[in-house]
Amino acid sequence: MSSAPHASPVPQPLATRRRLLATSGAAAASIAFTGAFTELFAGTSAARGHSGYGPLVPDPDGLLDLPRGFRYRVLSREGDPLRSGEGRVPGNHDGMAAFAGRRGRTHLVRNHENRDYAEIGVPVVEGLTYDPAGKGGCTALELDGRGHVLGERVAIAGTAVNCAGGRTPWNTWLTCEETEDRAGTSGYTKDHGFVFEVDGADPHRTGAVPLTAMGRFQHEAVAVDPGNGIVYETEDAFEHPFGLFYRFLPEKPLGGTGSLRAGGTLEAMRVPGVPDLSTVQEPGTGFDRIEWVPVPDPQASGTPIRFQDFGHRGITHAQKLEGCYWGGSSVYFVSSFARSAEGSAADHFGQVWRYEPGRRRLTLVVVFGPDTDIDLPGESPDNICLATGGGLMVCEDGGGAQHVFGVTRHGEVYPMARGRQNIGTAEEPEWGEFAGVTFSPDGATMYVNCYTPGTTFAVTGPWR
Repeated sequence: MSSAPHASPVPQPLATRRRLLATSGAAAASIAFTGAFTELFAGTSAARGHSGYGPLVPDPDGLLDLPRGFRYRVLSREGDPLRSGEGRVPGNHDGMAAFAGRRGRTHLVRNHENRDYAEIGVPVVEGLTYDPAGKGGCTALELDGRGHVLGERVAIAGTAVNCAGGRTPWNTWLTCEETEDRAGTSGYTKDHGFVFEVDGADPHRTGAVPLTAMGRFQHEAVAVDPGNGIVYETEDAFEHPFGLFYRFLPEKPLGGTGSLRAGGTLEAMRVPGVPDLSTVQEPGTGFDRIEWVPVPDPQASGTPIRFQDFGHRGITHAQKLEGCYWGGSSVYFVSSFARSAEGSAADHFGQVWRYEPGRRRLTLVVVFGPDTDIDLPGESPDNICLATGGGLMVCEDGGGAQHVFGVTRHGEVYPMARGRQNIGTAEEPEWGEFAGVTFSPDGATMYVNCYTPGTTFAVTGPWR
């Protein structure tokens, strides 16, 4: 948007690159991405990239289609007994991260986006429960060096609508409540809308303590600057005015497990002259001198933060702010879609934004979109992770069949997985979205969740 104050075009060596994907023999899928993909991998190990692994092969068991040579293992499924004996595996599997453990083991920490009416809530466990009326939380899986499940237990309980989150530099998980419900709403006994720290190896180290200074709002995901400990947060507010992009300046930056409880300052991003990010449509558009405005009431004690008074210059909103990750010297965040019919200023099928703290610069890096039909893959990107072997993995959360797509640093798009869980009917199939894509510490295994029926997969094969 050249007319906006301080806006200027960014050099785009791969600008307006457009790649279409047709998975021959697999599905009539098309996907389009536009933008400078090299920026997504700046300063990361994902620098090589490749053109994919070929078409997806239908799974005879009807669960997960993968390219030839790849295999999956179901690690955990909704309704199965937890190995700890604490109850059943909860449903609505969402954000997830993998951490290295002792003796070659891996700890997976997994969110459960359960609302008050969830059929299988996270079991209440003494010392790990925030609000006994909350059905959300996290479970943790422990895997041996061969990828077999050694244990599965509750990591935090009594929270609500645990959607995504992010890992810390000291290897804990920040799980985010995507709700603003107060005590007395939906049967809750405590206010919700917080971030909680979870240690997957030893959950009792972190307990169930809300990090209240990080704000009370509909949290989605977080990313931590490993250099100074600043935490960036996305807000996925469901109604207009939509969410904000935040940063939290902790009192004890990079202080290790429990340090975020010491408090800090919460600020929201203002892009001068841009009240709604959906109006920016051209990849490579950049804005200098981004402003960070203190949040008047981080606890939203009287008014939700996005409705609060940020002064006569207002604040910048965006619909469906979702995934968030740190790469190189920048933080990246995703707007899954924007729809003017729902209150956004403009329409799009997904954006990836890059904020460079050192330059105070915000850039629209990538625009997603189906080539012809919103029901085809390629819209509504959600969870995103950098693949240790090279490239980006994107979980799709839109209409029609659900995919995990890989994206190379040159903008080439390829299918990595397609869900084929047998839910719904042949006439009206239902497709469980993917979430929580992450890689093992050695990069040899991709872990990913299907939201419903809740299933955690481990995918191995000839990763390049």
